[in-house]
Amino acid sequence: MTEAPGLEAMFLANRAALLRYLRVRLRGDGDGEDILQDLWLKLADIDASLIAEPLAYLYRAAENLVLDRRRSAQRRNAREQEWTKGHIEGSIAAPRDAQPSADRLLVARDQLRRVDAVLDTLPERTAFAFRAVRIDGVPQKQIAAEMGISLSAVEKHLQRGYRAVLDLKQQLDVEIDAPQRQWAEGIDDGDR
Repeated sequence: MTEAPGLEAMFLANRAALLRYLRVRLRGDGDGEDILQDLWLKLADIDASLIAEPLAYLYRAAENLVLDRRRSAQRRNAREQEWTKGHIEGSIAAPRDAQPSADRLLVARDQLRRVDAVLDTLPERTAFAFRAVRIDGVPQKQIAAEMGISLSAVEKHLQRGYRAVLDLKQQLDVEIDAPQRQWAEGIDDGDR
């Protein structure tokens, strides 16, 4: 059985100095208390009789924990940057400069045309408020001032616009799902 009462006693006697040392080494990048806790836990597994210089050992062990933490942070940052880069620039499967397929372009243009047609069916003031806020990015307060109405009236116009677009979205979802359902159920348009 390993016992380290001398090492634990040395740790407790020099805890404040070790903490100051760690705070300097971490340069505000982490909490020295966390590393001290890790060091304290490691002391339970160490045979103190094998250590000639217990205080030097404690400082070296603390330094190693700082280095481990930095390496871990660097690996984590590299992973996060790689992940972010892949999602911003596109992945190998979908490179950034890849163009959408012709089918997707046609579907997107058709959906945009249908959204525009739905907005055209709305009352003029509702369509104006919706397009100004959602497409042009004009603040609602500015729209209220331009239209000479209250902010809550602008919000009501926006709600009508959102409702109309949501109804269209639900209709589009049904249209998109229908061919997939037919395919999954084995129904072919030629079977009807």
